[in-house]
Amino acid sequence: MTKTADKTAEIIENAEVPTEVAEQFRAVAEKGVEQSKEALSKLATGAEVTQKALKSSIETARTASNELSLKTIAAVRENVEASFSHLEALVAVKSPSEFIELQTAFLRQQVEKTVEQSKEFQVAATKAAEDVSKPIKDVYEKALKDLKVA
Repeated sequence: MTKTADKTAEIIENAEVPTEVAEQFRAVAEKGVEQSKEALSKLATGAEVTQKALKSSIETARTASNELSLKTIAAVRENVEASFSHLEALVAVKSPSEFIELQTAFLRQQVEKTVEQSKEFQVAATKAAEDVSKPIKDVYEKALKDLKVA
């Protein structure tokens, strides 16, 4: 009977091992669930921040587009008014030399004005592009920074 008693004690001792394994498995599973919850929370927060950045970019793009349109309209209006003034002056011309002088001066002014308007438009378009991309750029840089920290 001592053999049977020894076997029974051995079985009882071995029966505790699966209980420990189950507890360890449960601990690992719980840790995995917690990590998954944290990852999901970070993903949701990141998605929300990205959505806000996109909304901000879209609103900025709309505003910048309106400003660029207004600048374009103002430039066109200025050029049309200059052209009408030039036509009025041409109607009053009395000699071919006066015509050539007026035409040359007008063309020089228009080229200078066009260069100036182009520079202004380029500055406005560059600023608009920077303003539109800034929220997305900020989110991207923050995400990279967070990845380096993690």
